[in-house]
Amino acid sequence: MKVGFIGTGSMGSILIEALIQSGALAPSSMIAANRTHDKVLVLAERYPGLLAARSNIEVVLEADLIFICVKPAEYKRVLDEIRKLTMPEQIIVSITSPVLIRHLEEQLNCKIAKVIPSITNFVQNGAALCMYGARMEEADKAALEQLLAHISEPIRIDEKHTRITSDLSSCGPAFFALLLQRFVDAAAVETGIPYEEATRMASRMLLGTGLLLTEGGFTPETLQRRVAVPGGITEEGLRLMDHELDSMFNRLIRITHAKFYEDLAKVDAAFLNAIE
Repeated sequence: MKVGFIGTGSMGSILIEALIQSGALAPSSMIAANRTHDKVLVLAERYPGLLAARSNIEVVLEADLIFICVKPAEYKRVLDEIRKLTMPEQIIVSITSPVLIRHLEEQLNCKIAKVIPSITNFVQNGAALCMYGARMEEADKAALEQLLAHISEPIRIDEKHTRITSDLSSCGPAFFALLLQRFVDAAAVETGIPYEEATRMASRMLLGTGLLLTEGGFTPETLQRRVAVPGGITEEGLRLMDHELDSMFNRLIRITHAKFYEDLAKVDAAFLNAIE
């Protein structure tokens, strides 16, 4: 199976490198194109055997499974290039949340899937959120999830939950990295502990916490109870955080959803114009 990538920006390159480093795919089974060809050449030099395509058309002509990893505003341009070239047995996978499955099924005659990856896939961890169009057969879904399982836990979701699940899985690492950064900044300012030392300890703490929640049998609630001794230091800290964080995440979710619907409206307009 030849796997293609249209777009080798941040997430496209992460997927390519993660799939190679995990052993899921050999570079020789991959072909990639990017609007800036030099970016693909860098990947091809790093991973000998990976074919640096000169155009999106070349990717579609060569690959059986194609990941489209471009921004929402670029989708119309990409589909205009490849629309007449896709074949019924090919699988096109979009990783862009505001581009809906129906948008792609209206434009292309092939099988359509949607996968929301996470930067955590780079270290072969985290989730990959999977959604499927009507033309995808169960064998197609299983094959795609088998590939993604090398770098993630594939989780099937309803497309109507794309935004909130993306907040949790895909945006979440950045959100919690900010919380960790602020924690470390405060530790350095308030106590004089070297920033690098505090960062190392806090990062290992976050890794261990994740393992407790995924493999240790803890829930967020039981973990807090286990650490916070009644009347102790942790309990005091949790009381402050609970007060200061009140409604913050609700507002965060409202903001991400507002941006999502703004982007979705733009994509809808672009695809409507393409159909007309």
